[in-house]
Amino acid sequence: EVQLVESGGGLVQAGGSLRLSCAASGFTFDDYNIGWFRQAPGKEREGVSLISTNYGSTYCKDSVKSRFTIFTDNAKNTVYLQMNSLKPEDTAVYYCAAVMSYGFIASCRKDEYDYWGQGTQVTVSS
Repeated sequence: EVQLVESGGGLVQAGGSLRLSCAASGFTFDDYNIGWFRQAPGKEREGVSLISTNYGSTYCKDSVKSRFTIFTDNAKNTVYLQMNSLKPEDTAVYYCAAVMSYGFIASCRKDEYDYWGQGTQVTVSS
């Protein structure tokens, strides 16, 4: 059974840091592109950062490229999102998602992903 479980969200002051974790199970980790999306209240879910089997990391927004880092621990089947210099605009529910890669680069479009975690809330206070 495919399962994705996010953790690491919470309340943090602007300028602070959080590290989100996405623990994956039930599928062959190396065959999937996995990434992070977020959804703020009243807004569409948007891609944040993704990692591809053959192409490495992708950052979907210029606003996060210099502040967020995506990385993996393959032995633990876990994908992380290190978030630094957090801003109130980063407040959202953060989701991890997965799709079979078939050797292609990961997409920032949410409708191309088949499996989703339950989300973890990130709240950044000003």
